[in-house]
Amino acid sequence: QVQLVESGGGLVQAGGSLRLSCAASGRTFSNYHMGWFRQAPGKEREFVAGISWSGASTYNVTSVQGRFTISRDNAKNTVYLQMNSLKPDDTAVYYCAAGSPSIYRYWGQGTQVTVSS
Repeated sequence: QVQLVESGGGLVQAGGSLRLSCAASGRTFSNYHMGWFRQAPGKEREFVAGISWSGASTYNVTSVQGRFTISRDNAKNTVYLQMNSLKPDDTAVYYCAAGSPSIYRYWGQGTQVTVSS
C-alpha cells in the first residue's frame, strides 16, 4: 500500500502560481511512476503530468505545456507540480497518483485549485 497526501492548493488570480506537493508513505516511493491528474466540475478526471521513478523522464498534456512542471524528491518521498501562468480553466481538484504509466494504483484525496479571472 502507498498512502498519498496532497497539499498546496488554494485560490489564486489568473496569471499566478501555485506549487502542489504530494507526500507518500508506505511502500518504497522510488519504485513508482507518479502522476498528477485533475477533475473540473462536471468533467471527467484528466491526466496532467507524469514522471518516471528516477525523475529522468517527464511528460504532460499540451494544455499545460510550458506552464506546469512535475518533479520529485525521492529522499523526501514527495512529488511536486509547479503551476505557473494559471488560467481559470485550470480550476479543478488535483490528485496525485502512484503506479505505472498505464495503471495508477494508488490515489490521494485531492486538493482544490481555484483560479479567479
